[in-house]
Amino acid sequence: MKKKIIISAFVIVPVVVAAVLFIGNSSNSSDEQLPKVTVKKGTIIDKALAVGTIEPEIEISVKSKVSGVVKRILVDVGEYVKAGQPLLEVKPDPAPLELADAKRQVELAQVDVDNLQKDRSRQEILIKNKLISDKEFEDFQKRYDEAELRLKIANEKLALLESGKVKIGETEIESIVKAPIDGFVLNRAIEVGDPVTPQTSFMEGTVLMKMANMQRLLFKGTVDEIDVGKMKEGMDVEIKVGALPTDTVKGILRKIWLKAEKKENATVFPIEILIPGARSATLRAGYSANAHIIIQRKDSVLIIPERVVTFRNDSAFVKLALGPDKSEERLIKTGLSDAISIEVKSGLKQGDEVYEKPVKKID
Repeated sequence: MKKKIIISAFVIVPVVVAAVLFIGNSSNSSDEQLPKVTVKKGTIIDKALAVGTIEPEIEISVKSKVSGVVKRILVDVGEYVKAGQPLLEVKPDPAPLELADAKRQVELAQVDVDNLQKDRSRQEILIKNKLISDKEFEDFQKRYDEAELRLKIANEKLALLESGKVKIGETEIESIVKAPIDGFVLNRAIEVGDPVTPQTSFMEGTVLMKMANMQRLLFKGTVDEIDVGKMKEGMDVEIKVGALPTDTVKGILRKIWLKAEKKENATVFPIEILIPGARSATLRAGYSANAHIIIQRKDSVLIIPERVVTFRNDSAFVKLALGPDKSEERLIKTGLSDAISIEVKSGLKQGDEVYEKPVKKID
């Protein structure tokens, strides 16, 4: 019986040793099959993404001071014009009843002035002979001045209706609409023959064209609420315009809205980015763009791909390659991350190799 037990023990021990060696070798061999990455120095930038469009900082709506129809258009969309340069001409087109009433008002005002003119000589004789008081003569003079003013207003109104041009004091009103600023014509909202409503205290008026300088542009967009807490005004921004894939435009975060908006079931905050170097790139109003707000940047730091790091219990670990058949799990201290690479503050040195994580098989 004892012989059988001894024989069995001699048989079992080699089997167990072989099994342990096999498991150890298979573990090392599986490590050797995994790809390795090298710890190196590089740059990590933490960015927040904003989505929006390029807009002019100042955009002007060009309107007319007189009513009528568009007679001539003197500039085309995309042209650069100087302040005061003619843009278009408005031909007065009054209604027949309106024109007839204006002419009758001139005639009535002229009759009043003529009658008071006749009476003026008599009033001057009376005041000279002390037959009327100074107060009575002043009242007459006031009526005469008011009649002349009404005649002047009636003539100005008639001139506007007939020719679209009149000068009131130092202000010249004419049917030629001129550029209010130096800049480009962004769009044109009218064609020849279209009716034009003037801009007054009671009416907004017809928008004829829109102009902008285009030397100072803005990026207007939104950023997710998760990132807005890390942002502050004055941060540098890199803008990628969809229509200009090879260009990167620099900007400065100028404004962050205090109130959020709901956009497609997400909470976002509007932002505004100034593009001071707009002249160096061919930017157009309305371009779609993505803005990367640079929250933090670190140069020449040790980095590894974040995918090789295992996070467990608020600690970070990597599988460090020690030699042909050796590896160990190494505790490391991490820093800044851009979701692709992560900074290694301690635990590794430049040139170390760490294993990629094994790919999990889907059953």
